[in-house]
Amino acid sequence: MSFADLGLSDELLQAVEAAGYTEPTPIQAQAIPPVLMMKDLIGIAQTGTGKTASFVLPMIDILAHGRRRALMPRSLILEPTRELAAQVAENFEKYGKNHDLKMALLIGGVQMGDQLKALAGGVDVLIATPGRLMDLFERGKIMLTGCELLVIDEADRMLDMGFIPDIETICSKLPVNRQTMLFSATMPPVIKKLADRFLSNPKYIEVARPATTNTNIAQHKVAVNARKKREVLRQLLRTDDVSTAIVFCNRKTTVRELATSLKRHGFAAGEIHGDMDQPARLAELERFKAGDINILCASDVAARGLDVKGVSHVFNFDTPWHPDDYVHRIGRTGRGGATGRAFTFVAPEDAEAIENVEKLTGGKIPVYELQFEEAEAPREEKPRREPREKTRRESGERTREERAPRRDARSEEPRKERRPRRAEPEPEDDGWNGPVPEFLSVSALA
Repeated sequence: MSFADLGLSDELLQAVEAAGYTEPTPIQAQAIPPVLMMKDLIGIAQTGTGKTASFVLPMIDILAHGRRRALMPRSLILEPTRELAAQVAENFEKYGKNHDLKMALLIGGVQMGDQLKALAGGVDVLIATPGRLMDLFERGKIMLTGCELLVIDEADRMLDMGFIPDIETICSKLPVNRQTMLFSATMPPVIKKLADRFLSNPKYIEVARPATTNTNIAQHKVAVNARKKREVLRQLLRTDDVSTAIVFCNRKTTVRELATSLKRHGFAAGEIHGDMDQPARLAELERFKAGDINILCASDVAARGLDVKGVSHVFNFDTPWHPDDYVHRIGRTGRGGATGRAFTFVAPEDAEAIENVEKLTGGKIPVYELQFEEAEAPREEKPRREPREKTRRESGERTREERAPRRDARSEEPRKERRPRRAEPEPEDDGWNGPVPEFLSVSALA
């Protein structure tokens, strides 16, 4: 089957061919025809299957006819993260180059001025994160009554991030007679309830069992001591033929510290996490895509939907707390039919987490036996201690041991002189300033 068999326009087929694609993926082949027929759709597909193009391509042809109006977007795509929203926008620019369509990106972390200006001119496609969209809607800067087409992408991630109430509010503001598409890698009960409420007789497509992993990815788990994780990671980066890799951590602080450590050991590493502002995150991602760095340390903000070609390895520096995140993390490699490798570091305290992952994916992850070629751990701390010791010696500053005897010698003599002086005023310190009472005089006592 080719894209021409799916009913797409000639202009769109030219753009797809120019992008280097000839055959649709299974999710694209099954989703595009019903979307062009204006049917509601539920698409369940694992990450890396071409899910984005399955709704972007038909939307371009549907929106090719119509008139845009100020502050009233004709279609809306909801994404859980800024990075995913930006990636969908790139897809519209790539595939819609032969169509006269205007697009606006509505995300947090950037100034509102340009976004408001784009909305005022009218847009055919609005790609937004729920938080920024709700903010502008409550300020009266956008109207949703003209939206004829809604896409809820990465619905299970929306659930994880607490966006479901916002999604429900947004859906209630849209026209009842609209076309709705919902895409998700998994289908938990809350998402099923959302679909039942807001979709009308949807076409259901599932190209892979929920929570399955890509068979092109060789998965391994590595038993490690928590203190040895960095050493294990460095050895695998050096010995496992790594061209590009994403290293996932559970905490933002771990991402920062790990990136700094890898740079100190000579690796071309970068970082991306939620504490970075949007321009910095996009700049770091562009460095990774351009090959300026080949190792990207990341939190789960990069786990969903980011399409970076040629990622050979994924390392779970921390076993993910949520088993669904495992599927999405390792899905950054083995994309587009390529092969990939995924390593998950499992410390003793991660026993329950890795067990939950294996329950979700339906099989035991093979254990990777790592033979250490060198012990690197001490080198990470010594370079920071030695310069401080040399500096004290060169400057002539005395160490604590050298100073201690001198302090004792100075303090011993004053203590002997102070003791008699402290004892002398004690009999007089009774608060009486008058003459000595007669009954306490020496003569009276005699």
